[in-house]
Amino acid sequence: MLTRLLRTYLRRYRWQIGLLIIFQTLQSIATLTLPDITANIIDHGVLGRDTGYIWAHGGVMALVTLLQMLANAVAVYYAAKVAMAFGRDLRDAQFEKVMAYSSREIATLGPPSLITRTTNDVQQVQQFVLMAFTLFVAAPIMTVGGIVMALRQDVKLSWVLTGSVPILVISVGWVAWRMIPQFRLMQEKVDRINQVLREQITGIRVVRAFVRERAESERFEKVNAELTDTGIRAGHLQALIFPFVTTVMNGSSIIVLWVGASRITDRTLQVGALIAFLTYLVQILMAVMMGVFIAIMAPRATVCAERIAEVLDTESSIAAADHAITEVPTAGTVRFDAVTFGYPGAAEPVLSNISLSVPRGTTCAVIGSTGSGKTTLLQLIPRLLDVVDGTVSIDGVDIRTIEPEALWSRIGLVPQRPYLFSGTVASNLRFSNPGATDEELWEALQIAQGADFVSAMPGGLDAPITQGGTNVSGGQRQRLAIARALVRRPEILLFDDSFSALDLATEARLRAALVPYTADSTVFVVGQRISSIRDAEQILVLEDGHAVGLGSHDELVDSCPTYREIVESQIRSEHAA
Repeated sequence: MLTRLLRTYLRRYRWQIGLLIIFQTLQSIATLTLPDITANIIDHGVLGRDTGYIWAHGGVMALVTLLQMLANAVAVYYAAKVAMAFGRDLRDAQFEKVMAYSSREIATLGPPSLITRTTNDVQQVQQFVLMAFTLFVAAPIMTVGGIVMALRQDVKLSWVLTGSVPILVISVGWVAWRMIPQFRLMQEKVDRINQVLREQITGIRVVRAFVRERAESERFEKVNAELTDTGIRAGHLQALIFPFVTTVMNGSSIIVLWVGASRITDRTLQVGALIAFLTYLVQILMAVMMGVFIAIMAPRATVCAERIAEVLDTESSIAAADHAITEVPTAGTVRFDAVTFGYPGAAEPVLSNISLSVPRGTTCAVIGSTGSGKTTLLQLIPRLLDVVDGTVSIDGVDIRTIEPEALWSRIGLVPQRPYLFSGTVASNLRFSNPGATDEELWEALQIAQGADFVSAMPGGLDAPITQGGTNVSGGQRQRLAIARALVRRPEILLFDDSFSALDLATEARLRAALVPYTADSTVFVVGQRISSIRDAEQILVLEDGHAVGLGSHDELVDSCPTYREIVESQIRSEHAA
């Protein structure tokens, strides 16, 4: 997976990669040249007491060193540029993929895991790419070039290389292989700690209200300890690498000096050649050590790449049809024909054989007990979920044949849990229609019964809204969400239990204001209170996913026992209050 990601997302930066390889090669050649110049200075200049030779070759050494520095700086610049661009492209690709997911894919992968994969996992792969370009490109050049240059100095000492390099590679490879499952487990623990932290921060009010701070602290400490233990196990394996490298490097140096000293005494080896060979040996082992460093990072980068690829390879269950309709001339009658929906693996469908037709300019209310499928029914209209059987159509056109964005552009949705984004009142209202004027915003707020409290806020439309709308009350949040949907002026309006946080008087004024505004719209209202739905032209009664009643309020009171029971229970509650 790692190779596939690198091949796919680095292809567009071929010329930058080519440049950095050229400069890494120049830097490596310069590095390999320096010991040979040093050997000549020692053998011919120092031992021969030739000051001119020392100055001349010293100048050459200075120029080579300058070339090495410049080439290295340029190579690192391009490596950083490519690595950062690679990370940016990978995050963009994941974000675009996730934005196309339906509720099913998001629930399967989980929001905490998706956040980790888009941030931490990409960062790990990006860091691997940076290190690979700055270290790993030079490593094979230094290794092969070092061996060639070392053999030029003395062939008889080469047996040290044939022993030390394989030992180092085998030992490091064994440790890296053992680290892969630990890093895979570590990323799963990061997902888990993100999930717990996200739940605790989001639900901090509930935690405090029920005095659960200690229990939640213990819960966080548990997952934190699990991540720590996994990291320690991986760290123990990682810590084995450097002792292996140090032992092989120092042992090889001792052997070279021991054998070389006796050969210098026998006058079969020059001092400069021994020093150069020893330098090349260190360079070769350092190059192997660069590869070791990349090998340390590779297991975790591989695991992260697999997780990123899972996101990129997961196709949304809500996909546009071939030759999809991109222009919907009208958005009028919404029709359900024998619609059935169930989640994968569920024993029973959520909705079974639902049929109804809601003409343009009318309102259809949906009521039923908790878990009866009301919200699911509404989510089928904008294709947030796809039917398992049957069809949902608009003016006779199956919505699965319509381009999703063309469909969504005709729909205004007020979800069961209204969510506001960080910004201002105006930026949240313009989320559905970026080109809306201030007058249109105030009109939507007036209908949603939110104009009074917005005008009282410091700044009015420019008043700040925190993430999730936590700086406004639940009722204010609902009214802002309703106004946001109205700003779009959609042909189809979906209210998913959107009046639950409003008092009866505010709700009555809002519903009265909606009547002229939605005269030409198809409106679906999910409600729990009879007062919210009794004026609807059609009321659909759901029970355990089945339609047990369809008609007006008066018709259902006479013909539907389930609806009559709901009405009577609410009347008794009102009298008791």
